[in-house]
Amino acid sequence: MRTMFKPLSLFIGLRYTGARTRNSLISVIALISTLGLMLGVAVLITVLSVMNGFEKELQTRILGMVTHVSVHGMEPVEDWAQLAEEVKEHPRVQAVAPFFELEGMIANRGNVAGLMVNGIEPEYETNVSIVGEHMYRGELNSLEPGSFNMVLGYGLAHQLGVQVGDQVVLVLPEASLSPAGVTPRFKRFTVSGIFQVKAEVDSLLAYVHVEDAARLARQPGTVAGVRVRLDDLFAAPQVGWELRRQLGGMYWASDWTRSHGSLFQAIKMEKTMMTLLLSFIVAVAAFNIVSSQVMLVTEKRGNIAVLRTLGATPGMIMRIFIVQGTLIGFAGTLLGVALGIFLSLNISAIGAWIEQTFNADMFNAYFVNYLPSQLHWNDVFTISAIALSITFTATLYPSWRASKIAPAEALRYE
Repeated sequence: MRTMFKPLSLFIGLRYTGARTRNSLISVIALISTLGLMLGVAVLITVLSVMNGFEKELQTRILGMVTHVSVHGMEPVEDWAQLAEEVKEHPRVQAVAPFFELEGMIANRGNVAGLMVNGIEPEYETNVSIVGEHMYRGELNSLEPGSFNMVLGYGLAHQLGVQVGDQVVLVLPEASLSPAGVTPRFKRFTVSGIFQVKAEVDSLLAYVHVEDAARLARQPGTVAGVRVRLDDLFAAPQVGWELRRQLGGMYWASDWTRSHGSLFQAIKMEKTMMTLLLSFIVAVAAFNIVSSQVMLVTEKRGNIAVLRTLGATPGMIMRIFIVQGTLIGFAGTLLGVALGIFLSLNISAIGAWIEQTFNADMFNAYFVNYLPSQLHWNDVFTISAIALSITFTATLYPSWRASKIAPAEALRYE
């Protein structure tokens, strides 16, 4: 007898899930619960995938241009090759390149913009930066010693109205004394290339050869330090601290978290808050499951009483309604996962279609011109587990109430 009853709770729970009820409102609430759970799970997966996509774009675009770690000399570094060899001794360092930084203004035909000028060695810079992979016009190798060529960001070039071959004037904040008094320093450069990574650096950054930058700074034959690319950019703070200890007091190090770390902290916080807020959709669906099950228990009081008189235990009755409610949760979660995966894999195309159909520029205000998405399967599993846990918990109270129904009192009103 006990063996026969073991699958009975599953069998009856399946029957209750698919059977029609006398009160159509119960079926409607159950359907709303399933659809609400599906929507909540799908939206959670899609939103997290989009935020993962933005995070990846930040890493590949902005941090592709920003150095993981920069080692600066307290004084201008004359033998940067020796410094590079010492830095490469660290096991996490993959590539090193010299640099020289200048701040100034750039002008062309009345158009003026502020910028950061990076003096680089093109042969080595491509090992620590993605700028060589995102040349819009010209070549990075056009930066040769003494040529006074300049590679501009696309935003700067557009703002100044210049093309490859045009000349621009670099104005340095350092003043020089002349017979006419104190005047800023000027130097004419030829635009030999334009890069475009579709990030804010397009409007802030320009490249010249490191020797030309050193001459402008009146420190020929030196560099400010070396840029370092690591095997893991998130290890930059630790590696920077270790390099400072390794190199001694003549050098200091900075890393990307000081200048751009707030971007990633903001994204992580936003992902956490968005997950929390969107989880309320799942919670609302769980409350609907509670409502539908309470109503179902009320309608099935007679059936429960009959089962109890036939020998069903309170635990068996409880399992029947747990099975019924859990199946609703499983169906909603499964449909939500399928819809969420579909949207995550196609959201970029859907966003492009909306832009084209309605002639709307939705992404002009961002550093990307499309809606990026990256599906993480651990997010899918986590969201699914949370949804199933919430729906299972929602079935416990109605199931417990069903197990407490007294057969004699229930049959009295049938």
